Amino acid sequence: MELTSYRPRRRAVFRAWWDEDLWYVKVLRPESLTATRDRHRMLLDAGIPAPEVLVAARSGLLVMPQLPGRPLADAIFDPKPPISAESLIELLDSLPAEVSSLPRRPPWASGVEHFANQIARTMPALEDKLNWLTDDILSGLANSPVGNEPTHGDFHEGQIRIARRRVTGLLDIETLGPGSRVDDLACLVAHLACVQNMNDAQHERIAELLGQWVPVFDERVDSTELRLRAAAVVVSLATGPYRANEPDWQAETRHLIDTAIALVRQVR
Repeated sequence: MELTSYRPRRRAVFRAWWDEDLWYVKVLRPESLTATRDRHRMLLDAGIPAPEVLVAARSGLLVMPQLPGRPLADAIFDPKPPISAESLIELLDSLPAEVSSLPRRPPWASGVEHFANQIARTMPALEDKLNWLTDDILSGLANSPVGNEPTHGDFHEGQIRIARRRVTGLLDIETLGPGSRVDDLACLVAHLACVQNMNDAQHERIAELLGQWVPVFDERVDSTELRLRAAAVVVSLATGPYRANEPDWQAETRHLIDTAIALVRQVR
């Protein structure tokens, strides 16, 4: 058994091997077990390739099989686009209407000031940039509706499995709920813009992929909102290097904040 992710007091995910089969074991707070299991069933009933929950223990433990295909997070470095932007939009648009009746989670942009303050406490030299970012993002989104579309809530390349340019799995669906399609697409753009530790060829590949996908996203959602909301997600991700105690966390944090600024400056 191998730990793959851990969020203190929220959840842990393990990979477990039995003979030649790979299973995923998710440990949740017991009070969230039923809601999570119901979300999996909701998507499966709608034809969305979510993992089937095979075991749901009262202690908060879920057991699910590995879905076919491979992570989009690996495929983004392929020489050719691993999947089309249209297919990703189609996946989100196929989320069932019942998702909009689930509890609403605040969009990432609503927390930009909180995350900016966290960063400023550890890197005061970035305070002016962070204040500029926060002001521009919040003022630019001040009149944007919260939306009532079915959304994933944390949509990025690590949550998607693909095979033969088709989606074969949608993961970590605890965040499902009502919102705006632009939030899901902005989350994906932000995560792609923040991929770390790439060589030159990988960096070029991600730039090409964003160059192909973002114009398609712009046709589906407001282009200004897309970039401002993506910048807000980048600010949230910029808290990561310090929290993970990475050796060069200050340089990585500066790079991420500059990435957020570049997104905002495309439209402001």
